[in-house]
This record gives sequence, structure tokens and C-alpha cells, in this order.
Amino acid sequence: MKKNTVKAFGALFFFVSLLSEVNQFTYIIMISNALQDALNGQIVNEIFSANMYLSMSFYFEQEGFDGFSNWMKKQSAEEMDHAYQMASYVIKRGGTAVVGQIPAVKQTWTSPLDAFEDAYKHECHVSKLIDKLLDQAVAEGDKATEDFLWQFVREQVEEEATASGIVDRIKRMGDSAIFNLDEQYGKRV
Repeated sequence: MKKNTVKAFGALFFFVSLLSEVNQFTYIIMISNALQDALNGQIVNEIFSANMYLSMSFYFEQEGFDGFSNWMKKQSAEEMDHAYQMASYVIKRGGTAVVGQIPAVKQTWTSPLDAFEDAYKHECHVSKLIDKLLDQAVAEGDKATEDFLWQFVREQVEEEATASGIVDRIKRMGDSAIFNLDEQYGKRV
């Protein structure tokens, strides 16, 4: 009995010492505080963008443009996905993802053209923010973050082209075709 007790205590001691070693493991932070803070700032910008597009969807629905409303809801969800991706990336690199205060967004527009012009201007602004983040990653020599951000650089090219294309179509086709455009853009999945 005494032998079994000693063996049991020995096994218990080994297990406890193993656990304490596991608990002493520290994660290596693979992202600088400055870049982490910049990405957290971009998370706020992405959520702001999502809220802006959601607000536009409400405007369009109230004005009877269900297709444009649907398009904006999809855009809002896409922007939230960007925020989720950035938060996950920061965490994977050993950092801390946080959501800062989100500024209020515009609530009204004078026309579909006005809303899409705002969307285009906003996408151009977001492109500059992403470029600045990439420049910071390059300056720090953070290759992983550079690689991560390139997907957003490429996407912004598409976002700007899409928004400016809609603005151009609304201008060229005029008010008489706005409901046809509304129907067309409502088919976005």
C-alpha cells in the first residue's frame, strides 16, 4: 500500500509539474503595438463602413428602392466581414483585437445618385487607409501583415470601380431608368 501511495504521489507530482510548465508557456507576439493599433483602427473604419451601408439600405428601402437596399445590405455585411478578418488576423499574430468607438453615420440622402456618390467617395477614402496600413507594414518589415493586407488593396480596386460604375450608369441613364437599375442591382447575392 505504501508503495502504491508513493507511486501515486510521484505520478501526481509529475503531472502537476507538467501542468505548471504548460501554464508558463508564453505566446510570442508577432505584430508590433503600432501595427496592432493601426489594424484596430481599421476595424473601427470597417464597422463604420458597414454602418454607413446599412444606413443607406434603410434610406433606399424607405424610398421604395428595394433593389438598391438589398445591394447596400450585402455591402454592409461585406464590410463587417473585413472587420472580422482583421480582428482574427491580429489575434493570430498574438495581438489583441479591440473595437473602438464607432462614429455615427449619415442618415439621409437626396437621391440614389447622392448615396452612390457618397459610397464612391467613401471607398476612395478606405483605399487610402488600406494603403497607409500597407505602407506601415512595409516600413516595419512585417511580411505577414503585408501579405494579409494585399487582399484588401486588390479588393479596394474592385470596390472603387463598382461604385464609380454605378454612379456613371445613374448619370447616363437618368431618372427615367432608375427603377430598372434598382431591379438590376437588387439581384446581388
